[in-house]
Amino acid sequence: MATEHLGRDLENKLDWLELCDALEAGHRQPRASLGDTVLHRGGDTLLSRSAWVDGLGALVKTATVVPSNTGRQQPTVHGHAVLFDDLTGEPTATVDFGLLTKWKTAATSLLACRTLAPARVERILIVGAGTVAASMVEAYGALFPDAQIGVYNRTAARAEALARRHPQLVVYSDLERAAFEADVICTATLSAEPVLQGAWLRPGQHLDLIGAFRPDMREVDDDALTRSLVYVDAFETALEGTGELAIPLAKGVLARQDVLGDFADLAAGRWERPSTDAITVCKNAGGAHLDLMTAVYMRRKAAA
Repeated sequence: MATEHLGRDLENKLDWLELCDALEAGHRQPRASLGDTVLHRGGDTLLSRSAWVDGLGALVKTATVVPSNTGRQQPTVHGHAVLFDDLTGEPTATVDFGLLTKWKTAATSLLACRTLAPARVERILIVGAGTVAASMVEAYGALFPDAQIGVYNRTAARAEALARRHPQLVVYSDLERAAFEADVICTATLSAEPVLQGAWLRPGQHLDLIGAFRPDMREVDDDALTRSLVYVDAFETALEGTGELAIPLAKGVLARQDVLGDFADLAAGRWERPSTDAITVCKNAGGAHLDLMTAVYMRRKAAA
């Protein structure tokens, strides 16, 4: 079996809503086997994430994070992903790391938003102005084409730079007011401390939490979680791997039963907004099974 490469030239064939459908279909397969390995050398990190879904295939995604590369005029993150055949175990494709990560991350949040967001979404707030935020502008635009999308960033110049690339964006300077007015709030920062407070929220909102990817990182405070109905993309990766949930669970602020479901519950009908005035939260922890489902979708689009 020949190994193909799925690269950036494939992007114009991809569709956000199609990928949401593919992720939902992937979760009707048997539950994924997942494994993560994290190695450190000082401030540098080597992260490998792997997944196998019976009937779908297997994938390994490995990345290095070297913050000092900024002084070398090199990207701080480098990575590689390999897709394997489910039956024979042969490698079938290598996948562009940046392309895979972009589409997996944003589509994961979009799938949660499609089922948990309020019926009428008029205003969306993105907190953060980095690479993930730019992806979410595209993704939200596909699902909510008539909604106003705004961005807030602690460094206003970065928010303004993002808005120059996406002229439809509104730049906010008052985070508390912007958060209160938004129907959907997306956090996509690298903050280790909460940037969003529960006191700023109102009934009927949906929170899409992306940024906290380590056990010592959080983007929302305890009040935001205790006021909300909490869901995750996968129990295996979100409960211990992200400080967003690991810290409040360890402190007793949340109990395990307070996390109401993950994407495996979509097919069972246990993943839905229970009332118009509920505040819903989904933590996007981004397990490798989501990379696998995204890569399988990308390979299918390449073949078409």
